Amino acid sequence: MRIRIAHSPDSDDAFMFYALTAGKIDTEGLQIEHVLADIETLNREALKGTYEVSAISFHAYPYVAHRYLVLPSGGSVGEGYGPIVVAKEDLEDLKGKRVAIPGRLTTAYLVLKLYELDFEEVLFPFDKVLDAVVDGIVDAGLVIHEGQLSYQDRGLKKVVDLGQWWMEKTNLVLPLGGNIIRKDLGVEIIRKMERLMRRSIEYALQHREEALSFAREYARDIKEDTERTNRFVSMYVNHRTLDYGEDGRRAVRLLLQMGIEGNIIEANMPEVIFSDEVKD
Repeated sequence: MRIRIAHSPDSDDAFMFYALTAGKIDTEGLQIEHVLADIETLNREALKGTYEVSAISFHAYPYVAHRYLVLPSGGSVGEGYGPIVVAKEDLEDLKGKRVAIPGRLTTAYLVLKLYELDFEEVLFPFDKVLDAVVDGIVDAGLVIHEGQLSYQDRGLKKVVDLGQWWMEKTNLVLPLGGNIIRKDLGVEIIRKMERLMRRSIEYALQHREEALSFAREYARDIKEDTERTNRFVSMYVNHRTLDYGEDGRRAVRLLLQMGIEGNIIEANMPEVIFSDEVKD
């Protein structure tokens, strides 16, 4: 059976999926095909149920919960850090400012709206947000992926780290994205993919240099900086990626609930989110 796994072409996803990409683990009879696209594209494709397994922003999950479950492994979670808003000059606040965003379904956008509701959003591809700020097209930019570590190279200043803000507000980690699986695959295939995802992450963590060497090719503007690539991967592929933990799962529900109550998410809270919560 062919299973398409759609994920972002960035270093943390490359690291996470290395073992599956390179044939390092037994796929239990499944034929794995990788599809690479930016996260906002993947969010939109998930709305259509395009891929069997896909990375997704948690902001987008309530809109596809009727069709997908979240796998218990594969999450990107910020422990006191997360997407960053940057600007050319010091800004006291973002009220009324023009802010470049990498997508309206990204979790970064959801948390930014929870932080400050009143700003003018300007949509850019995630890898053009820093350019928009440097060129003065916008007052500030919402930065995800490796740009969180490279924005200072462009002479930009941090306005707020949304992961830090979230931790101070809730005392919880910030769940940014996860990997979802289509319900119509059935319990047997879902259980296989739960095992494969965990084994792939375990392999990368146990063979770090091997997996990092592969992941560096996807590190974009920090690919020549081995230390920063390692740091970025460590931020988003760690013990939380193997399992969200009870507090991580609680953080997912709180984030979605706050988005719904704030009328940012126009969908209902899913009753069941994680695939391992479904009985065989």
